[in-house]
Amino acid sequence: MTQTARDIFIVGLRNAHAMEVQARELMERQSERLTDYPEVQSKVKQHLDETNAQLQRLEACLESCGESSSTLKDTTTSIMANTQAMMHSMAGDEILKNTFANNAFENFEIAAYKSLLALCNDAGAPTARAPLEESLKEEQRMAEWIDSHVESITKQYMAREQREVA
Repeated sequence: MTQTARDIFIVGLRNAHAMEVQARELMERQSERLTDYPEVQSKVKQHLDETNAQLQRLEACLESCGESSSTLKDTTTSIMANTQAMMHSMAGDEILKNTFANNAFENFEIAAYKSLLALCNDAGAPTARAPLEESLKEEQRMAEWIDSHVESITKQYMAREQREVA
């Protein structure tokens, strides 16, 4: 069966919605455990607000196409996120694992939004471009922030560990 650009776009929107559900779950769990890293906690909470707005924008895009999100995909990614957060919380270097994972995840989200933007016009959904571009910019800002803070987060973690040993 040949898929049309619209079909591919709808699947992409549903995938992006599930991806943002996963991101929301991860950030909710992480923000609860970042009290030793207040700058990171603040940034995660800020991006959590952006993620909730991104979910609303994706839902609006789907609705404008006469579609809705996939409950199965959303539930599956939510479970995956909570499992990942639980696994990272058992690690002594949880902050580092979360930083690395968040860096990778932000870049995954960037690629997903770029793909959706490439499909907008062919899918007959030019009005989706502006909200998707807004989400892309938010993801790019967060990815840049994480990338620029890997070193300082690593050093903060090392200092905390060395204080605990002393």
